[in-house]
Amino acid sequence: MSTLRFFALKESLSRLPIIISENKKRSELFGKHVFKKDAMQQVLSHEAFQAVEDAINTGAKIDRLMADSIAAGMKQWALELGATHYTHWFQPLTGATAEKHDAFFEQTPEGNAIEKFEGAKLVQQEPDASSFPHGGIRNTFEARGYTAWDPTSPAFILDTTLCIPTVFVSYTGEALDNKTPLLRALAAIDHSATEVAKYFNKSVNKVTATLGWEQEYFLIDSALAASRPDIMQTGRALLGHAPAKGQQLDDHYFGSIPARALNFMKDLEQQCMLLGIPVKTRHNEVAPNQFELAPIFEEANLAVDHNSLIMDLMDRIAERHNLKVLFHEKPFAGVNGSGKHNNWSLATDTGVNLLSPGTTPMKNLQFLTFFVNTIKAVQDNEELIRASVASASNDHRLGAHEAPPAIMSVFIGKQLTAVLDELEKVTDGKLSPQEKTDLKLNVVGKIPEILLDNTDRNRTSSFAFTGNKFEFRAVGSTTNCAKPMVVLNTIVAKQLKDFKNEVDKLVDKKKMKKDDAIFNVLREYIKASKKIRFEGDGYSAAWQKEALKRKLSNHSSTPEALNIQLDRRSIAVFEEMAVMNSIELKARHDIELEEYIKRIQIESRVLGNIAKNHIIPTAIRYQNLLIKNVEGLKNIFAKDYENLAQEQLALITQISEYIGTINKDINAMVDARKSANKLDVKERAVNYKNEVLPFFDTIRYASDKLELLVEDKLWPLAKNRELLSLS
Repeated sequence: MSTLRFFALKESLSRLPIIISENKKRSELFGKHVFKKDAMQQVLSHEAFQAVEDAINTGAKIDRLMADSIAAGMKQWALELGATHYTHWFQPLTGATAEKHDAFFEQTPEGNAIEKFEGAKLVQQEPDASSFPHGGIRNTFEARGYTAWDPTSPAFILDTTLCIPTVFVSYTGEALDNKTPLLRALAAIDHSATEVAKYFNKSVNKVTATLGWEQEYFLIDSALAASRPDIMQTGRALLGHAPAKGQQLDDHYFGSIPARALNFMKDLEQQCMLLGIPVKTRHNEVAPNQFELAPIFEEANLAVDHNSLIMDLMDRIAERHNLKVLFHEKPFAGVNGSGKHNNWSLATDTGVNLLSPGTTPMKNLQFLTFFVNTIKAVQDNEELIRASVASASNDHRLGAHEAPPAIMSVFIGKQLTAVLDELEKVTDGKLSPQEKTDLKLNVVGKIPEILLDNTDRNRTSSFAFTGNKFEFRAVGSTTNCAKPMVVLNTIVAKQLKDFKNEVDKLVDKKKMKKDDAIFNVLREYIKASKKIRFEGDGYSAAWQKEALKRKLSNHSSTPEALNIQLDRRSIAVFEEMAVMNSIELKARHDIELEEYIKRIQIESRVLGNIAKNHIIPTAIRYQNLLIKNVEGLKNIFAKDYENLAQEQLALITQISEYIGTINKDINAMVDARKSANKLDVKERAVNYKNEVLPFFDTIRYASDKLELLVEDKLWPLAKNRELLSLS
């Protein structure tokens, strides 16, 4: 193994950047491989094009005859761009994407070959539902599931394959993917937000949830990665002493991008342009070898698809550049991990961002309505928000003094806090003319100028208002954005629905004017949601105590966090908004617990194998060299050898102690796994967290100490200082 390490180092150091030329404007490349409007208009009849438009804008169904016409046009467009196959591209509950490629090729009865693609193949296919995570919805002998075309996310060509974004459901109709609940949640927020937006502008007919994600990731040399079984099998370094120079000097953040990384980014961005992914920002992140990219905001469903696609693209393109991408939230101890901030807002079909203030008091009242309702939704469902970002890998990041803590809180800034404090003082019932004037001119009217200076950001808040959007900072870098977006859009939709009911009651039953009713309801919401708002340091001991006093949850691990999914109140929210039923929620709960268990189980096995097969033998080999040295000193110096060999003897003793610790803890960890595996899924997850996971730290500690003691040329694994040095 030590030979492999030094071969990998030699390979890594000899790499030259693979130069990517940029000889075309981004605008010329953008969307060339996407079946978007201009492409559709060239190959579809007016009726077929209108059918797709109606499906996108109003959810109208496309009949099978029209689907044949659309499929024929789509095939013509794809063949002209070199496509040979097509696939239904979907997002099962694995966290990755799935695809099965079929050729356009068919044979005629005469034995000739033709390219064929019918509407039936476009609209629906039948993958094996029992082979994907299903949480008991499907039995092994009940294999049938359906993928169905999602026309709101345009088809695209990847390499030589036409990819058709689809939903994935069981034979009995339950969602087996991430997209189906997301589309339902987006429909719910559209309906609820549109109803409330009509208070302020009756011409609003549609509200769209928008998403701008920020993808953080690490890049390491592929040869060095291949020398680390833990990185290859788990996506993170389970062992390895922190490098002497990590991120202490803050010299990597926004620094000059290394040449190999920059050419990888150029290659990636060109592919993104062809596929219509509007990437705009790239930069070095805080940790060595850590980077970030971010796109322009898009409609949430499309943004989720684009994030899933780009993670796949990054893996493919990294191979061309002899690099490996690490999306794990904590791939290296001692340096910052990676997140995927989800920037969320709401936009009307009249071109207004509902979380951005306007030029008039009425427009600012609209802003306050959606602003306060969002905070109230998070307040009432903070445990669901926490559960939406729960995973074995994200547990390493949340609360690790580098990202938001596990306690959910909302940051809005001092100025907006002052505005809400003023609104809290609104008189109960009808407002006096003086109050209306003061509110509209002195409080609500000043919001735009307040927001001009409201640029501070609290990185210890999981859910922060940043000017015209909320930034959900607790999302992990490996997470499919659909999971947090389903929860956020569902709870805000429910909250807006409740808000409208309360306002309408005051208007209808108490004969209040609309403005009075809105102010009265907002006042109560501001009071009710105060406990979720926090402006200080989320890591401080004072906040931990204060959060406990406020009865906010502090779920530090995934098994704890996921419990809320089966709470009757949580199920009721999803069922009322027609996003998921109890069967789908129970299935997801079981799937996520099973995934948590399997992740830790795999890491535990890999850790044990590396420690026993690589670390311990290497330590013994070095210990034998020390023993030979001591024996030689004894032969030469006789009685005086102990004074001369005391350092070697101390090293021999230390090595033996660390070897003993590793061996003992590996055996105990295996026993803990065996015991846990006899339990039901819920207890098993808790046992893996409490009984198996703690051994990771003790085994790592002893192994990392041996790394410092053993001669460098004997050490078999690429060290973190080598992995985190990208030229």
